Amino acid sequence: METTAKPRAAQIEALREEFKRRAIGKVKVGGFDIDGILRGKYVSLDKFFSVADGGVGFCDVIFGWDSGDQLYDNAQVTGWHSGYPDTRATVDLSSFRVIPWEPGTAAFLLDFEESPGKPLAVSPRQLLRRIDDKARSMGFAVKAASEYEFFLFKETPQSLREKGYANLAPLSPGMFGYSWLRASENAPLVHALVDGMAAFDIELEGFHTETGPGVYEAAIRYDSLLRSADKAALFKTAAKEICARYGVIPTFMAKWNKDLPIAPARCG
Repeated sequence: METTAKPRAAQIEALREEFKRRAIGKVKVGGFDIDGILRGKYVSLDKFFSVADGGVGFCDVIFGWDSGDQLYDNAQVTGWHSGYPDTRATVDLSSFRVIPWEPGTAAFLLDFEESPGKPLAVSPRQLLRRIDDKARSMGFAVKAASEYEFFLFKETPQSLREKGYANLAPLSPGMFGYSWLRASENAPLVHALVDGMAAFDIELEGFHTETGPGVYEAAIRYDSLLRSADKAALFKTAAKEICARYGVIPTFMAKWNKDLPIAPARCG
């Protein structure tokens, strides 16, 4: 959902009314780390509205560790030398979504700043904003779209570790791209993904099996540069959340097995 360009106080008041209308009881706020992983937390309504206008502190360790929370020894932005302090984060009100698979829960993205009005240079979303602003200053309006090919396994985080990430059970065996049958055999999950994404403001233009065991392809509808990037990053998190409810876990690795085709993510 994109909010209009009215004053922030008016946007916040409009959100209060929207929350009442939709029976929103809690909010998830989060921002992307240097690997594009969404890091965030639940906050109460009182807490959300207390920070919606003025901002909130968020530990800058998310810019000093990897995807497994291992701290970088040579981190320049933050580290033991700085004590991993809080950095300032502001709520992007235009990123408002309701999480369909978590009734009564709203979601917002955060923008990180070094100080009020000064974007944090290492933040991927802030970097993309600067690129978009530069393009606009040159007279360009950038549009983008993303496509994912990803593997689905009938596994859990626990079973993956117990198996040492080998000999995993794919959602469907064998190689069969564009299979009408296999998508229908897994219709509850397929429809949960397609419909859930649409309700989460991530419209898919196409969704089908790809060549490989348990491989699916999702083409996300184009949008403005920042919104397109948000949707691409949110898609991975949302897919994992939805799949978990069906005893399935996806991986977006380009190649998890040397004997299987590459499953690339494409941007256009």
